[in-house]
Amino acid sequence: MKQGKTLSELAAEIERQKEAKKDYIVDTRGLNMREDGTLDISGNGDALPINEIAHRQIRERLKIPAQYYDRMRSEAPELFARNVNHWLREQPERRMVRTLDGHVRSFLSDRYQRIDNYDVSNVALPILAEVGGIKVMSTEITESRLYIKAVTSEVTAAVKSRRVGDLVEAGVMITNSEVGLGAINVKPFAHFLVCLNGMVRDKATLRAAHVGRRVEGSDEIAALLTDDTKRLEDLAVLSKVRDVVRAAFDAARFRDWIEKIQETTAQEISGDVPLVVEALAEAYTLNETERGSVLRHLISGGDLSRYGLVNAVTRTAEDTPSYDRATELETIGGNLIELPSSDWRRIAQAA
Repeated sequence: MKQGKTLSELAAEIERQKEAKKDYIVDTRGLNMREDGTLDISGNGDALPINEIAHRQIRERLKIPAQYYDRMRSEAPELFARNVNHWLREQPERRMVRTLDGHVRSFLSDRYQRIDNYDVSNVALPILAEVGGIKVMSTEITESRLYIKAVTSEVTAAVKSRRVGDLVEAGVMITNSEVGLGAINVKPFAHFLVCLNGMVRDKATLRAAHVGRRVEGSDEIAALLTDDTKRLEDLAVLSKVRDVVRAAFDAARFRDWIEKIQETTAQEISGDVPLVVEALAEAYTLNETERGSVLRHLISGGDLSRYGLVNAVTRTAEDTPSYDRATELETIGGNLIELPSSDWRRIAQAA
């Protein structure tokens, strides 16, 4: 399993970011994109750098093709600023601009419901602490998401493979995005003790979208800070998160998932192994480095079954430098378990 921050490091960073973030409701006619790629939000000449997430959201909202937007940024900065500013003024609207550490980090709807990492962690962590045998295995906070992955040693099951019996612990993964890249998600998580891999199950997921009422205020720039602005909708969503986290460690549901995993141990790979990995890579958009890693771990694991391929994918998650991508690979492993038989045969019989 990919390791990130310790729990104390995560708590410290969430607290730091709580104080370092600032949100605005703006009329896009008052924004000014500079040739150097910074954005003047306040109109007082203090322009802020823009991260790649916010750049993507700006170009998508203004309907500027990505390749053209990026080329203008790098090769024609004057044209870039003129284009962006034209469309900001030509199609005026109110938007929420979120900043952190003096950088623009997202460009969102003024109806975006701000349920932040501080709120989610304050709800989830006390509930996790009530679970017997709980272990917070991995946490991280990236530019795009918060991650908390926890398991319990008191809800376990065994998967009997041709390699060895794998004891698996039940767990949960909680994620949140403050920048519009996804809802609050609470997903089943499994920790395999033999290989120490993690697996995320996309099914049986709570998804709470960040959509609320339009923020009221003047058409001028309005700072949207402080806990005083939190709405009742926030409490309803966070209450749902609390309930689903409690239910995530249900032993019967976990055993049902393990039975699905057990079935994959008997589903053999009959095709050419490198071509099987290529077929997998095409189905799940793995890059060249990830393809090589999956092939290496599949061969070294010595288990040419669907279960062996799942383990090769989740083991590859540890090799990637990106925590976001590592979690995507752990989710791909879970999706491969759930893959319909016809789709699995196309991969397993690749030749």
